Order: sequence, then structure tokens, then C-alpha cells
Amino acid sequence: MILPHLFIAPTPSMGRGVFTSEKIEAGTMVERAPVIIMGGQERKWLDKTLLHDYIFEWGGSKHQCCMALGYVPLYNHSYQSNCEYEMDFEKELISIQAVHFIPAGAELYINYNGNWNDTRPIWFDSK
Repeated sequence: MILPHLFIAPTPSMGRGVFTSEKIEAGTMVERAPVIIMGGQERKWLDKTLLHDYIFEWGGSKHQCCMALGYVPLYNHSYQSNCEYEMDFEKELISIQAVHFIPAGAELYINYNGNWNDTRPIWFDSK
């Protein structure tokens, strides 16, 4: 499930991102996407490729990873994002939900740390 008014467009500094052509109220489920789960050995290989930037750690031990389908891999990061993601390990889904009102034309962001307002440096800011 992807809201019909979401679209992918270029961003000035982050390649591509997910945008909305209509306003989105806080609490709205904007996307629910299935995932492809991969084990630790596959993750070692993926970490050596461009796909490293698009996979999510998966499971309690975080030895697995997943590739989300839909628009999920294209949401850009913000430490104060307007959306958050939730992983459903049992159903093998990632859901994206608005945590704030988002005006029409705005880009949707997730915090790669998992919580929408978590300010711990992520991997590409820790270099």
C-alpha cells in the first residue's frame, strides 16, 4: 500500500526522494511494504555494494538485513523526520507513518536510527 499522491523526484543534495502532492495529516499510514529478508552471509556481500545504502537491519539480533520494496528505500534521512518506520518481523513488512502534518509538495523523511527524533549520528555522519 502506497498513498496514491506520493511520488519520487530529484532532490538538490540527496539524489532522489519521496514527495507528496497532497497534504498528509499526522498519524496517516503513508506506505506499507513487503521486505525480502537476507541472512548474515548475504549481508556481508551486500555491504560491499551500492545496495548497502538501501538495506535495513532486520530482526532482534540485527545479523539479518532486508530490502524493502515499494518506495521505502528512497525515503531520505533527517534527525527530525516527518515520518517514522516500523518493522513487523512476523508479517515481514515495513510501515511508514507520518508523525507530523506534511504539506503538499513536501519531501517525506525518516530517521535511519528508527525513532523520528533520535539524534545519534548515523553511519554516514560518523565518518
